[in-house]
Amino acid sequence: MKKQLFLILALLGIYCSFAQETTRRDSLQGGLRFERTCYDVLRYDLYLKVDPSNKWIMGTNEITFNVIEPTKKIQLDLFDNMIIEDISCFEFGTLEFTRDENAVFINFNTPLEKNKIYTLLFSYSGNPKVAKNAPWDGGFVFKKDNKGLDFIGVAVQGTGASLWYPCKDSQTDEPNLGASINVAVPNGLMNVSNGRFLGSKDLGDGYTRWDWEVKNPINNYDITLNIADYVHIHDQHNGLDLDYYVLRENEEKASKHFEADVKPMLDCFQLKFGKYPFWEDGYKLVETPYLGMEHQSAVAYGNKFKKGYMGFDLSGTGIGMKFDYITIHETGHEWFGNSITSKDIADMWIHEGFTTYTETVFIECTQGYEAAMKYVNGQSKNVRNDKPIIGQFGVNREGSGDMYYKGSLLLNTLRHVINNDEKWWSLLLKYAETYKKQIIDTPTVIAFFNQESGYNLTPIFNQYLNYTTLPQLEIKTQGTSFQYRWVTEEPNFNMPIDIEIGSKKIRLEPSNDWKKSKEPISSLEEIKVLTDKFYIKTIK
Repeated sequence: MKKQLFLILALLGIYCSFAQETTRRDSLQGGLRFERTCYDVLRYDLYLKVDPSNKWIMGTNEITFNVIEPTKKIQLDLFDNMIIEDISCFEFGTLEFTRDENAVFINFNTPLEKNKIYTLLFSYSGNPKVAKNAPWDGGFVFKKDNKGLDFIGVAVQGTGASLWYPCKDSQTDEPNLGASINVAVPNGLMNVSNGRFLGSKDLGDGYTRWDWEVKNPINNYDITLNIADYVHIHDQHNGLDLDYYVLRENEEKASKHFEADVKPMLDCFQLKFGKYPFWEDGYKLVETPYLGMEHQSAVAYGNKFKKGYMGFDLSGTGIGMKFDYITIHETGHEWFGNSITSKDIADMWIHEGFTTYTETVFIECTQGYEAAMKYVNGQSKNVRNDKPIIGQFGVNREGSGDMYYKGSLLLNTLRHVINNDEKWWSLLLKYAETYKKQIIDTPTVIAFFNQESGYNLTPIFNQYLNYTTLPQLEIKTQGTSFQYRWVTEEPNFNMPIDIEIGSKKIRLEPSNDWKKSKEPISSLEEIKVLTDKFYIKTIK
């Protein structure tokens, strides 16, 4: 049993993490001091040269920002192993700066004016951190393809985008006006980044620069580069551009493999969650030397054209082997994570819980309700209930890995609490549309679900997100009938639940106090609690 659990957790890249003391580095990266909140990033224009043989990069980031409050100092971020060559601004010339861990505090001679737009030119170089096991630890991945050609990617979620380029490394601020990513690589290789391809230029020094433009706001950790001997496969679906960049050797198998899932997936997701949110930038899958990541409009794909998760069904039901997990899950993030973004990574369940639920939604679209229920309940064996789903705020600290499967099971539970599928799908669609391209937090999610459902769902959210134990439905006989109540840490917990007695379906309205049913029973064995629709435990 332990070996099986270890295999599942290893495949997920999820491992036990115990309470850690926070450091100054953590608070500098995760906190929102005045030097961060006094300005709003409008745009990044990144120019980069990558030397694969030395695992070295150099470049500049033109950072355009609007001043919210007058200030003589702002904070940007760049990992302290990277060298700062120069920071300058047209109005002030070369600027002085100090470094504190990964934070870079930039000083101005006179205060920046409120509501005025400035552009910094931040030049840097160095050997960026190399990931040991991307995407679960952040960094660059330098590998070779089967022909011995360079195959390079980067994944930095959680670790921080400032690992490889200077930015305001906080999920609270995305470049409102998009970004350009211009990457020079050795001749014979291609770089693929987010958004639309603008063109390439031979620089005459053995390098070619590949230029990309993002029209939409974008998370810092979503900005990416992918370097390889790629071939380009183009397609369209209902007016949306579909572009696949894969290793030359995989062109034929990739075209067939993506055809099987991508179009049905897009039909399903757009029906349930609304129009693809980054239409202007197109949709891409890019083959990577690591498993995958939700890089906006350039989804990282490394599942080796297999069904399931690296050929393994994480649900244990067999249903997970009928689709490519990485394609479905990472694309689901385009709606939940990339479009709707959490302010703090402590609230990353807003990304992962909803996105894991998109897998179940895709199955229901393509295989029906019963298959979807079997799949989502199969995922429950991966829940550890080790620590709360919501992490510690302000210190760049996520909560439990249960944000994936327990988060998804919470949503499945809410669906059946609401007990009206027309209302449920309308609610999900309105949620995705209401907060499209916005940055939100858990209270915002709860308030929306309360308003749209007509239920007070706050105690339910609180129990699942803030505690490690599941709601326990306690049932005991009383004469020829029975009593029931909820046992929870969350006070005043009220959640409807359905049971069956024989062929009769009954909705109970338990609270933390004992209630008596009027339904006659001869034993508790007659009562079937519908735990496939409600993620709970029962005590009889």
